[in-house]
Amino acid sequence: MTKTRDKTAALKFLRKTLKRHGRAHRFVTDCLRSYGAALKEIGAADRQQTGRWESNRAENGHLAFRRRERAMERFRRVRSLQMFASVHASVCNHFNSERSLSSRATFKQNRAAAVAEWRELGSAWGQHRCPS
Repeated sequence: MTKTRDKTAALKFLRKTLKRHGRAHRFVTDCLRSYGAALKEIGAADRQQTGRWESNRAENGHLAFRRRERAMERFRRVRSLQMFASVHASVCNHFNSERSLSSRATFKQNRAAAVAEWRELGSAWGQHRCPS
């Protein structure tokens, strides 16, 4: 959005969201007054829900993005950031499998296969490099 979370920024965000996703039965927001003012202008102030744990589901959906964002904060140059971002997703998906979706034996087997493939790629990359 913007650096300041004022009514105009909230209104712009809500209109864009409504245009993309359609009307909602309820709007779960944090307790900022700018959201209430924007929803009042749209005419949906009665459908706003704020609460201590109401927005947890929406906030937790961003965790993977936040983790990647934290890693990107280290970079000072755009070029090195682009190089990192182009490789990060494929490597991250290669090694990070959901532990809760499989048994321990299956998880260990998949992890060992991923490490073996990674080592094979690393040795193949080392052989193809030009000597300096």
